[in-house]
Amino acid sequence: MDSIVLQEELYKNSFTGKDLKRSDLVIVLENEWLKVGVKPAGGELTEIFHKKNQLNYLFDGNPSFWSRQAPVLFPFVGRLKNDQYHYQGKTYPMGQHGFARDKVFQVQSQTQESVTLVLTDSKESQQVYPFAFFLAVTYTLKDDTLTVAYQVANPAETPLYFSLGAHPAFRLPLEENLSFEDYYLQFTPAKSRLALPLNGPFIDYNQRTIAATNTNMALTYDLFKNDALIFETNGPQMFAIVSEKSEHGVSLSYDGFDYVGFWTPYGKDAPFLCIEPWSGLADTVDTTGELTEKLDIQTLGAKETFEKSFTLHLF
Repeated sequence: MDSIVLQEELYKNSFTGKDLKRSDLVIVLENEWLKVGVKPAGGELTEIFHKKNQLNYLFDGNPSFWSRQAPVLFPFVGRLKNDQYHYQGKTYPMGQHGFARDKVFQVQSQTQESVTLVLTDSKESQQVYPFAFFLAVTYTLKDDTLTVAYQVANPAETPLYFSLGAHPAFRLPLEENLSFEDYYLQFTPAKSRLALPLNGPFIDYNQRTIAATNTNMALTYDLFKNDALIFETNGPQMFAIVSEKSEHGVSLSYDGFDYVGFWTPYGKDAPFLCIEPWSGLADTVDTTGELTEKLDIQTLGAKETFEKSFTLHLF
């Protein structure tokens, strides 16, 4: 997928988002260190197991807390006001985080340590999102790391507007003798970042503040009483979940996503924490609803390509 020509060929032959026969399939990637499960349904991770320390790092999707594990957020991140948006004089309905997480992707290529999953537009998607698109998600193992790479291509002659995000939920505590509160977030680089508060499900951009992410952040469930913590990010970033009581944890690093969100459902004492790299945001409280005016909407011209990736280090 290094050229527009190849992207066009994949687009012509790729999946349209429905394949009930493959909806329960799980693909297993494996190397000396890790065993990782990926399902075409939603293009979502189902397992991250570290063979050498015998720990599962991914939340199991227990619906008592949250029925997902690591959904792909496309073509929107977060909520739209009134669950809709306007484009070229028409109004389109759209649920939270878009529709990719509820579609079945095509397995485009696969090896023992890597798999690429593809989703394209269909007659069904065009009813709520009037754009041609090509979305590929590639999962690759290398030693004790897992890299997740995204590619969005515009096969049309008209602009493509979208947002893209990841939503992996990491199991906490990782070990039975520890608790959620035994862990803390480590920010690298250790510097202040702009915090974007939520008003309900929407971004209150005028109330953004400078957050003290220049030091470690002790984890408590009360941090999430107003939903997710959201920060602007610029340049290389690494966020780690670690504990003074254990040598085991996880880090997520990237260079290129504009925001990161941290979330666990408040009031449930859920056994996980999400670290979410985003290119895009929920609607702002004062949004007009016009897609082309949406805060930080991504735009691709004809035949253009968008690429982002993040890497997980499991230790």
